[in-house]
Amino acid sequence: MNASAGRVAGKVAIVTGAASGLGRATAELLAREGATVVVTDINADQARKVADSIGESAISVVHDVTDEESWVSLIGEVESRYGKLNILVNNAGIVTPGDAESTTVADYKRIMAVSMDGVFFGCKYAIPLMKKSGLSSIVNMSSIAALVGESVVAAYCAAKGAVRSYTRAVAVHCTRSGYQIRCNSVHPSGIDTPMVQGFSSEMSEINAANGVDQETESVGSRLGEPDDVAYAVLYLASDEAKFTNGTELVIDNTVTATAGVVP
Repeated sequence: MNASAGRVAGKVAIVTGAASGLGRATAELLAREGATVVVTDINADQARKVADSIGESAISVVHDVTDEESWVSLIGEVESRYGKLNILVNNAGIVTPGDAESTTVADYKRIMAVSMDGVFFGCKYAIPLMKKSGLSSIVNMSSIAALVGESVVAAYCAAKGAVRSYTRAVAVHCTRSGYQIRCNSVHPSGIDTPMVQGFSSEMSEINAANGVDQETESVGSRLGEPDDVAYAVLYLASDEAKFTNGTELVIDNTVTATAGVVP
């Protein structure tokens, strides 16, 4: 591949939840590296601003990842406009505080709907188009919450754990079916995004529950930057990762490596 043309040149990508945070950083990076990007989000105004800031290589689509018909419409529009889909980044997700006893049923269902149902629908409706599009990649945004216990975000752990396992099931299905579609998950720790900023008091509660003094916490648990994750997604989306399939890429600066270690 000609590096000067961009690492994902000529590819068409969908990035969900791309109005801000990790989704925005990923959409912008994929576009800089040559992809045509479909910026989707339930926030129409902000999604349009992101697409406008990217320029001619991006469009925005109002999209509710929890709604099956919204997915059918989105994939139909992408096929009609571009005739192919090479990259799907299932990024949309939400987090609400609550442990195994205090989490409400409504919060549990909403977190699962956005984080897991969205991934299920995305894979289900993207695969038929992707298998006609040549080398393709699905990247599902999970979390280190799928790998370690975070008691104050129990439903979020459940949702991201489901994303982790479902990713492997999709990868195996596509490989055994002879499709040129890879599927991998990305597992960030805390990243400096609007979602995390708005969750600052809850993050303090999580750190307290884990016995971490914020004034003396280790360098490994500081917040990362959105591009730290976006570059990982870019690698998995590109043909450079053609033999990377059904795996999980942890982006956490040693947080999980030291989980459970008493200083």
